[in-house]
Amino acid sequence: MDNDVILKFMNVTKRFPGVVALDDVSFDVRRGEIHGICGENGAGKSTLMKILAGVYPHGTYDGKVVFDGEELNLSVSSIREASEKGIAIVYQELTLVPTMSVGENVFLGREPVDGRIINWNKLYADTRNILSNYQLDIAPHEVVKNLGVGKMQMVEIAKALSEKAKVLILDEPTSALSEAEVEKLMEILKTLKAHGITCIYITHKLEEFFRITDRITVMRDGKAVVTEPTKDLSVEKLVKYMVGREMKERFPKGNRKPAEVVFEVEDLQALDPNDAGRKVLNGVSFNVRRGEILGIAGLMGSGRTELVMTLFGEYGKIINGKIKIEGKEISPNSAREAINVGLSLVPEDRKGMGLVLIQSVLKNISLPNLDQFSGLFRIDADAELKASMQQAKSLTIKTPSLEALVETLSGGNQQKVVISKWLLSNPLVLIMDDPTRGIDVGAKYEIYKLMNELTEKGVAIIMISSELEEVLGMSDRVMVMCRGHSAGTLSMQDANVERIMSLATGIAS
Repeated sequence: MDNDVILKFMNVTKRFPGVVALDDVSFDVRRGEIHGICGENGAGKSTLMKILAGVYPHGTYDGKVVFDGEELNLSVSSIREASEKGIAIVYQELTLVPTMSVGENVFLGREPVDGRIINWNKLYADTRNILSNYQLDIAPHEVVKNLGVGKMQMVEIAKALSEKAKVLILDEPTSALSEAEVEKLMEILKTLKAHGITCIYITHKLEEFFRITDRITVMRDGKAVVTEPTKDLSVEKLVKYMVGREMKERFPKGNRKPAEVVFEVEDLQALDPNDAGRKVLNGVSFNVRRGEILGIAGLMGSGRTELVMTLFGEYGKIINGKIKIEGKEISPNSAREAINVGLSLVPEDRKGMGLVLIQSVLKNISLPNLDQFSGLFRIDADAELKASMQQAKSLTIKTPSLEALVETLSGGNQQKVVISKWLLSNPLVLIMDDPTRGIDVGAKYEIYKLMNELTEKGVAIIMISSELEEVLGMSDRVMVMCRGHSAGTLSMQDANVERIMSLATGIAS
């Protein structure tokens, strides 16, 4: 085996009942490189990484995986075995114990002992050495629940490095990070590379591949389509490889014709529900027209999500300001009240707040709309099924049946289920908080087209996005937030990255 190659997948095939998840996958990863793997949801990325990390042991798949010169023959219950060989994975959903310290998490289950007693001095000294060597800016004694998401991720990386990882897999590492935290992660990855550690980087944010990776493997329908140096690729080329066709535009232009103002917010001020002394909103004003997409931009912590959750009656205590829908003043104190006046919200955290994962697609779609199907002491099951089927069909939700559990669907299809249930409530105003977070480029395109269709029917959409490219590509106007207030609203003629960032940081007024 070539000394420059640390990992080689050779004709790997993995089958589940009725599904070929991986189909004759072959490619290699070089020692000390940052190797990107991209593809749509369902392309096979996660299945391949689970084979590498020992979730699917040897014998449950065909083909070979060669790691560091030897075939990887991981046995049943082999996650620990993979870790001992030097393969570590940092998942999108972090696996830390929040009430423990950084050091305790890093060496959890492998604490250094003197006899039968944990040697705490050595544990924290070893943690400090790892953090220092790889320039991870956290204190060993800090309790994890007091850290931000970016620093929690550093703890996960430190944990992997404490096990002498040779290959570190990062699965959607920036999905919940601010731009500053993303920059820090990029610096950490460069440091790991300088120490000779190989990284496999998986993300739906295509621009990140061009910031950090050396080569990229594209997967589609369970196959490895191509592996090329990053410098020889472009976003357009990547998208073509991923979806199997050229997409002439990432942000489809609809036939939107914004009409009269349907929703207004004037000088809204609200308190943190958990801290009555802290204002989370401090003077927010904007309006949205029928058939318009109003983008909301701002840095992490600017109050974007707090704003829409307050408008939906589920967060801040309003102490000043007005909210009007179709000219009528409203004051929703709950989600039910908001729905009743024509507001719907696709939340940022679709799994935690938008779905009941252990329930069926049918039940998730109908849940907020049961009053439409309720008769005397019972639910009209036929009407519920018919309405849910119509929504699933119109949004092309890919599911074996409406009885399938939502947790079995891909991220893009889960998001379509969330959107479906709110469309069934026939909203005047649809609020979408990071609607394409964590989903692939093909599913994003479908959601963009759906947004266009809704606005063409007269629905007003408020869209929050952490991706400025998405805000600029899909909005008719952009409202920028800074430290809990609206810093300004820009027409698309005036909106660009520099102007939005100057308002978001408070440089411009």
